[in-house]
Amino acid sequence: MVESTARVRHIRVTPQKARRVVNLIRGKQALEALAILKFAPQGASEPVYKVVASAIANARVKADKDSEFLDERDLYIAKAFVDEGATLKRFRPRAQGRAFRINKRTSHITVVLATPELAEAEKGSSK
Repeated sequence: MVESTARVRHIRVTPQKARRVVNLIRGKQALEALAILKFAPQGASEPVYKVVASAIANARVKADKDSEFLDERDLYIAKAFVDEGATLKRFRPRAQGRAFRINKRTSHITVVLATPELAEAEKGSSK
C-alpha cells in the first residue's frame, strides 16, 4: 500500500500540449505508461516520462523506508494532471515600430502512483 508523488515545475512546454500527453497515460500501469511515453511522438512526452520514472523511484524509496514489499508492476497512475505555470513574456519587433508580445508558457506536471490495495481502501472508506 504505497502512494508516491512526483512533480516537476516550470517546464517549458505549454499546458495544452502537456495535457495531451498526460491524457494518454492516466489510469494505466506505471511500466505500461513508460512504454507509451517512450514511443510517443509529442515533445512533451520526454518530461512526462521523467516524472513517471521519478514517481516509480519515489515509491521504491518509500517502500524501502517503511520496510514494505513493492512490486513495480503493481503500481498504476492514480492521478496525473498539468497545471499552468508562470508565463515568460517576450517581445518581437514588427513593422512600423510596433512590438508584438510572445507568451512562452510553462507547465507544472504532477503524477501520483498508487498500488491497487490503496485504491480499494480509499473506495471502502468513502462509502
